[in-house]
Amino acid sequence: MLRKYLPLIWGALMRKKTRTLFTLLSLAAAFLLIGLLQAVNSVLSGGADFLGANRMITQAKISFTQPLPMRLLPQIESIPGVEFVGHSQFFGGIYQDPKNFFPQFAVNPQRLFDTYPEWMLPDAQKRAFISTQDGAIAGKVLADKFGWKVGDIIPLNSFIWTQKDGSRVWQWRLVGIFEGRDQEWTDRANLMYLNYGQFDEGRSERARGLAGVFVVRVKNPLDSERIAAQIDKKFENSADETKTQSEQEFQLGFLKQLGNIGFILNAISGAVFFTILILTGYTMSQAVRERIPELAVLKCLGFTDRTVLGLVLAESFLLCFIGALIGMLLATVIIGALPPEYPIKADGTVWVFALFTTIFLAIVVGLPPAWHAMRIKIVDALAGR
Repeated sequence: MLRKYLPLIWGALMRKKTRTLFTLLSLAAAFLLIGLLQAVNSVLSGGADFLGANRMITQAKISFTQPLPMRLLPQIESIPGVEFVGHSQFFGGIYQDPKNFFPQFAVNPQRLFDTYPEWMLPDAQKRAFISTQDGAIAGKVLADKFGWKVGDIIPLNSFIWTQKDGSRVWQWRLVGIFEGRDQEWTDRANLMYLNYGQFDEGRSERARGLAGVFVVRVKNPLDSERIAAQIDKKFENSADETKTQSEQEFQLGFLKQLGNIGFILNAISGAVFFTILILTGYTMSQAVRERIPELAVLKCLGFTDRTVLGLVLAESFLLCFIGALIGMLLATVIIGALPPEYPIKADGTVWVFALFTTIFLAIVVGLPPAWHAMRIKIVDALAGR
């Protein structure tokens, strides 16, 4: 049925080629932006799902920037259900140029691999990391980016930590390059781990023996909630009160420190949608208004009111779908061209969102002019009234 009327629908769209072209370009630009925004929003709302369900983060209750004393580690490790406990301290270093910023964490090497078995490192390099006081390991993505190889000395200028002599430049010996257990983890290997030994000895005495957060690996993920409550209760009403949550919650909570990014992205998407709604709605209304005599002739030829309604609605759907498809394909190409350290993907959720947005847009902008076309009275239309 639709195939029979397709030439008629396409001809109506091409009646004003310039106007149709600019409308399609506007739709494509709008859906390009919507696709990119929703891809980022998808990462923020569910992008931490790849993280271990059996891992939790224990931070200071006041703020994740407040350090915790290392003496808490064995106490956490003694709680039933806890398998391993590691610790991590954000280093905040810059390599050569302020633009070359990437995450670095001072860790206990052995405990790192106990709590993050997803990282793969050759045994010889793992032993070197454990035994080398100034040792560091880098993710493959990071090493490839800067052309590093094992044995290189990596100077990092920390904007947080100073050494005992007042210098902010720390020298680290690259003893290993790690990858992930699968492609998803390998793509995220854009960080560096530093041996906590040199880091703790090199900083001022009052900062020694402190950890940023504790990484708690539990035996059974189903016990996570109970164990988190036990950890926080253990240090309740002490000078070192804690807040323990899943690794996913911690990562998303860290992002929310910057504000409700998801709400901001949805608000921008809404503004873009509203703008394109007005533009496309005006285009469709104008197109139908110009063709009133033609639509009256169609009715004279035997086209029913419902057929005329369907033709105008089909025109709206075709216009919106072509524009949306172009925009989403462009968004997918741009996202695919991003480097691995930006884990943004135009997954099925983004495409489903775009599909429903397109359908809603086509109905909203197409139904009023289609309804008007259906109610045209042949005599008045042909008389120009």
